Amino acid sequence: MVIADTGFWVSLLWRRDPWHLRVREAYTRYADEGFISTWPVLTETCYLLGRSVGEDAKLGLLERVVDHSIQVCALVESDALRMTALMRRYADLPMDLADASLVVLAERLGHGRILSTDTRDFGAYRWKNHQPFINLLSPGET
Repeated sequence: MVIADTGFWVSLLWRRDPWHLRVREAYTRYADEGFISTWPVLTETCYLLGRSVGEDAKLGLLERVVDHSIQVCALVESDALRMTALMRRYADLPMDLADASLVVLAERLGHGRILSTDTRDFGAYRWKNHQPFINLLSPGET
């Protein structure tokens, strides 16, 4: 499973987004592996799609959850402690809840292979405090 961030989903569903073509290619390339995200990411994505693209795009995203094109990792109450620590650590960026949930997800999966248009933040974040993310949307990453 490849971790997918908000920017990936927004760019996939918004044809006018500057990342759209690169994201569409990545979606095809990694579809066989499958995509995983979190509810905070999907909430943020629905908000941005509703504001920028429209209701059909939000529904299209949720239909991908229903048909299992997107697996959603359930967070548990104890994850809040880790996400709080991460948000404090990266307060200078700052880190939001969606990003913190993806760091927790990477720690749970044991890998940091991610699809994100947020190259600055996911270039700085570390899972398990020292492991860098591998952003599959960055040139040269595989």
